[in-house]
Amino acid sequence: LQLVESGGGLVQPGGSLRLSCAASGFNMDDYAIGWFRQVPGKEREGIVCTSSSGLTTVYGDSVDFRFTISRDNAKNTVYLEGDSLKFEDSGIYYCAASRSGFTWCKPGRSVDSWGQGTQVTVSS
Repeated sequence: LQLVESGGGLVQPGGSLRLSCAASGFNMDDYAIGWFRQVPGKEREGIVCTSSSGLTTVYGDSVDFRFTISRDNAKNTVYLEGDSLKFEDSGIYYCAASRSGFTWCKPGRSVDSWGQGTQVTVSS
């Protein structure tokens, strides 16, 4: 199971982002996919997760509706879009796959595979 994130970079405050998570080696439509963020000195936190069908969306503890998740199973790719970005949105963004699903959109033992992460820096 391999996941590869892309689309990170420098974003101005108030700007938007669109990250991609491409899967290889497995059919992504068998897995729930989540997006997570980690900043130095803090634990990795869930942003938003989607079920394998894409019909269910679960937000992390922050319940930040500035971020949305979508999936294109035909392309084996899941996307994260965010707008009105703030300085505190900076961090390394990871996608993760779970065969059992993300009931609470939190990192944990339910994760079967992590991507390598992509850096997002919100700065003027």
